[in-house]
Amino acid sequence: MRIVLATKNEGKVREIAQMMEGAGIEMLSLNHFAALPEIVEDGTTYLENALKKARTVSEFLGETVLADDSGLQVDALGGEPGVYSARYAGEGATDEENNAKLLAKLKEVPGETRTASFFCALVLYQPGGLYHCFEADWRGRIIDEGRGANGFGYDPVFYLPEADQTMAQLPPEVKNQVSHRGRAARSALDVLREMLAAAEVTTSVR
Repeated sequence: MRIVLATKNEGKVREIAQMMEGAGIEMLSLNHFAALPEIVEDGTTYLENALKKARTVSEFLGETVLADDSGLQVDALGGEPGVYSARYAGEGATDEENNAKLLAKLKEVPGETRTASFFCALVLYQPGGLYHCFEADWRGRIIDEGRGANGFGYDPVFYLPEADQTMAQLPPEVKNQVSHRGRAARSALDVLREMLAAAEVTTSVR
């Protein structure tokens, strides 16, 4: 079975591919396609953006598509950066620039009140319009400076008190088991396995 991941973010591609390794699923990112429609992520929620990406790419390519929209919400900042997480410091901003803006805005905020959540919405969209939605979150705290070399995005500054590590310090296999994206992806994988089983039954009947 083949699905298209509706992203060019290689960090997300690596994570989701690792989570679904061994499931008999071939995964292609948008980097494998030359001509694609422009998708403006103008939704007010992660789910709206994920659904828009999944539907647009699936209808254009005629493929089963898995789309992710995720972000960081910091309580002391009223939920910022939220759906603007990837472009918090401006369009085309790097992870380092986004992290620098976040830490600058939290400079006067005491450590114990820097609580935050990562949120993930995944949409699995099939040709014909049938789709499934999956959501998960992960609580933590924002620290003063980045730690760790794994992961991407805000991982270096997202601290997990129960692990005494940031997300970027966790081994990938551990992060994928407990993260917001990992839990949402496992739910999606359950549905994909059902689709694979149904396809095998259909093939055997023929």
